[in-house]
Amino acid sequence: MKTNRFLMLLKTRGALTSASIAKELGITNEGARLQLLKYTEEGLVSSFNESTGVGRPKQFFNLTEDGHAKFPDTHAELTVKLIAGMRDALGDEALQKVIDVTEQAGKQRYFEELEPLADLEDRIAKLAEIRTREGYMAEYSKDESGYLLVENHCPICAAAKTCQGFCTAELNVFKHVLGEAVSIHRMDHIVSGDRRCAYRIAKIED
Repeated sequence: MKTNRFLMLLKTRGALTSASIAKELGITNEGARLQLLKYTEEGLVSSFNESTGVGRPKQFFNLTEDGHAKFPDTHAELTVKLIAGMRDALGDEALQKVIDVTEQAGKQRYFEELEPLADLEDRIAKLAEIRTREGYMAEYSKDESGYLLVENHCPICAAAKTCQGFCTAELNVFKHVLGEAVSIHRMDHIVSGDRRCAYRIAKIED
């Protein structure tokens, strides 16, 4: 089954009520409930009740593990086997060398696209564009604290869970291409069980 707009909305927005989904997709509440019931029966969506203030608790829907699996993890099984095989045959040091090479290649590749951009927001926007192109479903927003870069999907999740050195390398790449005058803090992490990876980005004040 191809991913559709219901699953995509839950993937990018997190838990939502059926009314919110209906409004976002421009359909009736009943239509949204019927689709959500179907996906619940298929094991792609689950629900929970949460109090949001006065009145009865509201029912929220989110993706299950099987629902998230509808968004591809690039060559997941093969990647995990290769990592395990390399670690067993050559040791952790050799695996780290591979990660280091990947990190350096990422720094060079991203820097070539970001280097012409002087404005921080332009650089973050370009970084989000690159990451989306690579399958991370990235987006950013600006607020009084700076910027929030969000990746709603991780196409290398299986590899990252097997070896979190890949996540460390990605964060190092971000720090390198955005510049020394910028602070980057990972707030949410898919590998740790969060729905998304999120990074708080801000200029370092003199």
